[in-house]
Amino acid sequence: MPAVTNEIVAILQALLPGFLAAWVFYGLTAHLKSSPFERTVQALIYTLIVQVITAGLREVFLMVGSFLVVGSWTQDVQLFWSLIAGAMLGIVFAGFANNNVLHAWLGKRDWRFRKLVLENSASSWRWTKQTSYPSEWYGMLNENPNYVVLHLSGGRRLYGWPEEWPDRPDQGHFAIAEAEWLLEKDERVPLKNVWSVLVPASDVELVEIMYNAESSTTSQPLGGNDDSESSSTTAKPA
Repeated sequence: MPAVTNEIVAILQALLPGFLAAWVFYGLTAHLKSSPFERTVQALIYTLIVQVITAGLREVFLMVGSFLVVGSWTQDVQLFWSLIAGAMLGIVFAGFANNNVLHAWLGKRDWRFRKLVLENSASSWRWTKQTSYPSEWYGMLNENPNYVVLHLSGGRRLYGWPEEWPDRPDQGHFAIAEAEWLLEKDERVPLKNVWSVLVPASDVELVEIMYNAESSTTSQPLGGNDDSESSSTTAKPA
C-alpha cells in the first residue's frame, strides 16, 4: 500500500506543473474552461513542455555548478523549478492568446512562411485563418477600440465608449462611458453626471462599432450587413 501511495504522489507531482499552466492560462484569458478530459489532455501537453524546459534548466545549473557550487539538484529543487516553468508557460500562452500573436503571424504567412502580399492575401494559401480569441464577438471588440452603439430590446439605442465588455454575447455586462441615448431624428440625450452605464449583454440585440475617423478602414457592426449605416459614419453615429 505505501508503494502505491508513493506512485500516486509521484504522478501528481509530475502532472502538477501542467495543471498549474492550464490554471494560469484560463485565469488570464476569456476562453471557456473545456471539459475535464480536454483539460487533462492540455495539462499533459503542458507537462511535457515543462519537463523539456526543466531538463534544460538542470543542464544549465549543472554546467554552472562546475564553476560555482550553490547546492544539489534534488527532487524538491526539480519540483520547484518545474512549477516556476509551468506558471511562466501559462502566462506566455495567455499573452499569445489575448493578443492574437501566433495566429496573426501565421495568418500572414504563405506555405514557405513568407509574408503575404496584401493585394493577393485574400486568395493566397496561408497557415491559418483562425484567431486566438474565444469568439468573433470578443475579437471584434478587442481589435476595434471605438465608440459603439448598442441596440437594446424595445428599440432603444445607447451610444458611448465601451470601457469593458462581456466575453460572450449571452452573459455579462457592457460598461459604457460617455453614454448618450440616441432618439429619433438624430437627437442625442447625454447622461449627465453618469460615470458609466452597465448594460446586460442579454438586452443587446446588435452592436455597431463606429468608424474611426483616423483610420483608413471602417468597422462593421457585429451581426450586421456590409451595407450598414455604420460603414459610412464617423465617430458620431447617424
